Amino acid sequence: MRELSVVDAARAAAISPAYLSRLESDAVKKPSPHVLHQLSEALGVPYEELMRLSGYRLVGKPDRQAVRTVGAALFDDLNDDEREELVEYLALYRARQRSRGHGQPSRRASQ
Repeated sequence: MRELSVVDAARAAAISPAYLSRLESDAVKKPSPHVLHQLSEALGVPYEELMRLSGYRLVGKPDRQAVRTVGAALFDDLNDDEREELVEYLALYRARQRSRGHGQPSRRASQ
């Protein structure tokens, strides 16, 4: 990220210094994607990151925090031995799928 004053950053992003100050202080809850793109270009920050930080969900991109939260909830009560067994089983399962020529695990019909 570039080191710029508020005035210089606002000028580079083609927004007012007052609006940039409002963004920094969280007074603007949902800045437009257009403004975020301008800030991305001006500050050298990835656009997707600014979108994510502003609460936008990107199409085709899973919400990493939600995935981590669900994973943590599912496996939170496992002890170390159980965790190790699950990791070993997953490695075995994936190896079996690859040997069958499936790049991804197949979905079986209910038996």
